[in-house]
Amino acid sequence: MRAPGGVLFLSLAVMNNSNCYHCGQPVPVGVDLEVGIDGQPRAMCCGGCQAVAQAIVGNGLAEYYRNRDQLPDSPREALPSVVDGLQIYDHPDFQKGFVRVLAAAGEAGRDGVGGSEREASLILEGITCSACIWLNEQHLSRLAGVTAVDINYATRRARIRWDDQRIKLSDILAAIAAIGYHAHPYDPAKSEELAGKERRSALWRVFVAGFGMMQVMMYALPLYLAGDGEMTADIEQLLRWASLLLTTPVVFYSAAPFFRNSWRDLRLRRVGMDVPVALGVGAAFAASVWATLTASGEVYFDSVTMFVFFLLSGRFLEMSARQRAVSVTEALARLMPAVAGRIAGYPEKREVEQVMAADLQPGDVILVRPGETIPADGRVIEGASSTDEALLTGESAPVRKGPGLVVTGGAVNVESPLLVEVLQVGEGTRLSAIVRLMERAAAEKPRIVELADRIASRFIVSLLLVAAAVAAVWWTIDPAQVLWITVSVLVVTCPCALSLATPVALTVASGAMARAGLLVTRSHAVETLARASHFVFDKTGTLTSGRMRLLEVMPLNDRSSAFCLALAAVLEQASEHPIGAALRAASSGQAVPVVDAPSNEPGRGISARYAGCRVRLGQPDYVLALHGEPLPPSADALLAGGDTVVALGDESGWMALFRLGDELRPEAAAMVAALQAQGRQVILLSGDAAPAVQRVAQALAIDEVVAGASPQAKHDFVRQLQDSGAVVAMIGDGVNDAPVLAQAQVSVAMGGGAQLARTQADLVLLSENLDHLRRGVLVARRSLAVIRQNLLWSFAYNAVALPLAMGGYITPWMAGIGMSGSSLLVVLNSMRLQQVAAR
Repeated sequence: MRAPGGVLFLSLAVMNNSNCYHCGQPVPVGVDLEVGIDGQPRAMCCGGCQAVAQAIVGNGLAEYYRNRDQLPDSPREALPSVVDGLQIYDHPDFQKGFVRVLAAAGEAGRDGVGGSEREASLILEGITCSACIWLNEQHLSRLAGVTAVDINYATRRARIRWDDQRIKLSDILAAIAAIGYHAHPYDPAKSEELAGKERRSALWRVFVAGFGMMQVMMYALPLYLAGDGEMTADIEQLLRWASLLLTTPVVFYSAAPFFRNSWRDLRLRRVGMDVPVALGVGAAFAASVWATLTASGEVYFDSVTMFVFFLLSGRFLEMSARQRAVSVTEALARLMPAVAGRIAGYPEKREVEQVMAADLQPGDVILVRPGETIPADGRVIEGASSTDEALLTGESAPVRKGPGLVVTGGAVNVESPLLVEVLQVGEGTRLSAIVRLMERAAAEKPRIVELADRIASRFIVSLLLVAAAVAAVWWTIDPAQVLWITVSVLVVTCPCALSLATPVALTVASGAMARAGLLVTRSHAVETLARASHFVFDKTGTLTSGRMRLLEVMPLNDRSSAFCLALAAVLEQASEHPIGAALRAASSGQAVPVVDAPSNEPGRGISARYAGCRVRLGQPDYVLALHGEPLPPSADALLAGGDTVVALGDESGWMALFRLGDELRPEAAAMVAALQAQGRQVILLSGDAAPAVQRVAQALAIDEVVAGASPQAKHDFVRQLQDSGAVVAMIGDGVNDAPVLAQAQVSVAMGGGAQLARTQADLVLLSENLDHLRRGVLVARRSLAVIRQNLLWSFAYNAVALPLAMGGYITPWMAGIGMSGSSLLVVLNSMRLQQVAAR
């Protein structure tokens, strides 16, 4: 976090043993942050504590520091109760790490300049089911000034937009707290801390329930086995009291979340997933307590402890699986290092100082040692090494890097030290863009999830009505069995599995696709990609690599092909044009002629003197103007092929023609064949000349080809396909593809393409490996099948379990096993998608 008005850096040569005046934690080595409190400069350990302390003092509440009798237990809890009144979350410095200022068009404002709309990324604590998501979204969306609320069940992440002139962030957080939840600014460390806290709390509740269940069964078993008259009334009553004593902590500690969440839902006049569970547990326990106090009737302590244990065990396993499923997003967010080695005074000096990564600026030169993570996007200026970009692109093989090549922040330097010039920092890096796109996709809710949530919420109301009717019927048949049958009905049919069926599968699928280098940026992308009937591909940069390659050399005089190529390469030695790079790459190892007085005519070619004679390299008409000799007829076929042709000649005539083209991606043919084998229609839609497009189509066995298409023609072509009932997936690269990407039902942009194309796309192929797209399509299709399986299981389970419970064939502990097992089965079935992506 960057300190306001100052530069924060760590120097190994400076030691500072003081503690932070605000939170009490040790001040890191070399940190020099201060806030004037009571007329004295007070040391701060980080920019966050500095911002909070400045807000306290600025609001005239420095009395807090004089009156406090102890420091906070944790630096993350260094927000005293008095700070709540300060609305510290509205402080601009405090918001830097998790709030973006949005421009009027909805895009992020530059350098904090934009409209009054803000967007915050928060973590919600207390989410237990999809009903909690619905409650928070409905509650917040009704606040005046809140423009958008999206919460993801799997990640517990909330994306909230609001008009800062109408409502403040502190008011939004207060509204969340008012309905029983807690919101925290998102950061990877806080997310991991809350996940660990959630796991520990859940595990302790499971332990207490399991221990209580085992002990209660020890006392319940003699009651079941004893025949009439074999156990005296006082012994039976003693066993009941022992069971009550052991069941009480299970109900009031282990089952407390069920009651707390149910009370919150009922207080807000709605019905959530925990309401039927709490009713069942509470009714069975209350009846058992009454039976124990009056020494009459049946007790159900064993059943209560058993289904609390099974319910909590199922939720713990589901929570563990969910946290593993979202590990990709969390891992990406943690990639950037906190500090970097900046070289002061480069190139005259080579002194390395440790600075906060957030304080790097474009133009800085940093040293990245082997094993270190690159802290910003940049360009290598010295050194040669390899970088591990597996988490960023899905490619497991290290990527070679040398002078002039671009490196990506978040990648790991593998072999040798690199000196890197910083190009992009903070929100401008490629990694930040990836994380933002993943967060956007995670926050949005697909239509299929909304439908499942609506069905589940209505199902709960119907379940309560059915349970009431069952109780009334059994009261007339056998009042002694009313309680446990009603409890079984309430518990066994709770629609947890129905609510988990879709979001968990989509979350796992998105994570699996991200591991394979295909980034999901829109919530509907997985579902629509699976249903796509037509895959429309652009050519350049999509099916081809987008890099020029020398395809053919045609000598036109007595000079050899190798000599002509070497001469062309030396003429292009200072050129940054793709044609020049292709010629230089192709001439590697050839003897290099010496030329004098080179000159460049932009858009036409290069001229120089060789062996006392003027030579030219460039467009054929540019070379023709030097000597006036027509091209031989043998060159006609080369020129008509549709590829780029560069000519070389001197004052005496033509020397050679060079045909250059864009090389096919090596995995393109297998990917096209795989789509066609699945019954998908593959179309090549390109703005390039027909001969070049047809050659690519023939190489890939694509039957339907459209060449020479303008951006508007591409847009109209896709719309015509859609009018005929096609579900179109468009795969493209470049600015001219943005309109057609937006028109298609689902769009895929190449990761190295233009920024506009990536923002319009629903998926981004970060690795630019078309085999990863093939795997992504397979995962998408499989995810729809898994969702159907989950939904089918959920409905089938309830269709079978409900009649059995109504008929008295399922006991409460069986109901707990059934409910937990059905939810766990849905989660485990969804987790299988992780293996599909690896195929």
